[in-house]
Amino acid sequence: MRCFCISDDPDVLTGMRLAGIEGARAATKKEVDAAVNRACADSGVAILIVTEDCYALSRERLDELKLSAGRPLVNIIADSRGSVRARDYITRLINEAIGIKI
Repeated sequence: MRCFCISDDPDVLTGMRLAGIEGARAATKKEVDAAVNRACADSGVAILIVTEDCYALSRERLDELKLSAGRPLVNIIADSRGSVRARDYITRLINEAIGIKI
């Protein structure tokens, strides 16, 4: 079982490659979709790592994959420039889910 990374940031792909993780650079929705299709077609890929910018380009396709497919597991990560999510993202998520303020 292997991981596959999709990113528009060459630094992320270099770091992943140093860790032994293959990847594809994708800067447009068409490129992201092609990379996702490539990863899904490979039965050895168990985890699909996608940077936040690439996720934003193909949100519908990746959400569908997260909810309907058992393989690959989709994981969204920040790129080398940092996260675009708000600083209190996890706290807000917990508050919305169960209504408890932390």
